[in-house]
Amino acid sequence: MVVIFRLFFTFFKIGAFTLGGGYAMIPLVQREVVDNRGWIAEREFLDLIALAQSAPGIIAVNTAVFVGYKIAGVPGLLAAVLGAVLPSFCIILLIAMVFTQFSDNPHVEAVFKGVRPAVVALIAAPLYKMAKSAGVTWRNIWVPIAAALLIWKGGVSPVLIIVAAIAVGVIIAAIQTPRE
Repeated sequence: MVVIFRLFFTFFKIGAFTLGGGYAMIPLVQREVVDNRGWIAEREFLDLIALAQSAPGIIAVNTAVFVGYKIAGVPGLLAAVLGAVLPSFCIILLIAMVFTQFSDNPHVEAVFKGVRPAVVALIAAPLYKMAKSAGVTWRNIWVPIAAALLIWKGGVSPVLIIVAAIAVGVIIAAIQTPRE
């Protein structure tokens, strides 16, 4: 039962102090779940993130689902999801109630202009660590760059990129597996 409360408060803390949505939440989840608590190994966490990105829905909720379920089954899943979404729900509800009164305020606009670059940094900073853990090297860095360019500039669906990556991974594994 203690682990359920720890899951809830861990994800509540992450949800309360993450600006920029689900992708900005990933490094905080990794630090708490992998580094600080040791609930999940780093390699397994990367696999969970890949699965969370591939599944339909919000990545923050998907990550909470997978981590919570891995740690404590269905009760852990519910605790992690509730902890992750409750702060955002309360904050958005509060903002919706008062934002229209302050939306044209130059100080409010300045705050949002200041927060945007910080959110980009929160998303960009863990890329190196995740790339290193995922086995990205100078020899294969072209793969994530090509995928990002195909999605960004080429308009290719991320689903198609994921399906193609799965197919290539299966083919490579089949080729490298010794036959009996």
